[in-house]
Amino acid sequence: MNYQLLCEEVIVLSKKVGQFLKEENKKIRASDVESKEHGNSLVTYVDKAAEKQIIEKLSQMIPESGFIAEEGTSDIIGKDYNWIIDPLDGTTNFIHGLPIYSVSIALQEGEEIVLGVVYEVNLEECFYAWKDSKAYLNGKEIHVSSAARMEDSLIATGFPYWDFGKMDAYLEILKDFTANTRGIRRIGSAAVDLAYVAAGRFEAFYEYSLKPWDVAGGAFIIERAGGKVTDFSGKRDLISGREMLASNGVIHDILQKKIADKFL
Repeated sequence: MNYQLLCEEVIVLSKKVGQFLKEENKKIRASDVESKEHGNSLVTYVDKAAEKQIIEKLSQMIPESGFIAEEGTSDIIGKDYNWIIDPLDGTTNFIHGLPIYSVSIALQEGEEIVLGVVYEVNLEECFYAWKDSKAYLNGKEIHVSSAARMEDSLIATGFPYWDFGKMDAYLEILKDFTANTRGIRRIGSAAVDLAYVAAGRFEAFYEYSLKPWDVAGGAFIIERAGGKVTDFSGKRDLISGREMLASNGVIHDILQKKIADKFL
């Protein structure tokens, strides 16, 4: 498998789907918005149509592949290869006209992620990497930040849509990080948050109750950019998204201990 050539094809696809998202954003109406089983988790016809476009093209690239996709437009599971897809990460932003949303695609071979692409639609920024490659943004190599202190760090986070049972502990972490860093940002797309960590714009990102399609592409890119990705207990985890701490690696242990002390 030539991962580089495959990544280049996925980049072209991501940009094409991104253009579709941008065009449809001008047409979206309140009546087009649906709630999933959890009321704060939203979906539109655009999410579903974009996912169908992605699956159709990826099926041509690797005919025997399966799909782990947010909107469930395919239930095929591949023996060796599975694509992990979020056709529109940041749906709430999209619906409300906030210009931060993305296409996220990762390829899993066996248990290993071997390719990741995150395309931020409105800034036309494409972050990507493949197995054994460096990490890139629009053709230029990127690397995580070298900041070694919390006090010099900008941290990204998100809030759960449905699992509110641990919100008190989560807010305690937020309080600590707000007081001891340069600030906290919540931009509404986990895939973009992770890509920004890879590019050195954020020193770290943490969140819980995410899904594989939210994180797989961005988490892989972070590792290829020299960063570190674990769950809140410190165990490497690029896929589950149940809990995720992604960082430049330098401040990772400090953040992980603070999170574990309050959350676990």
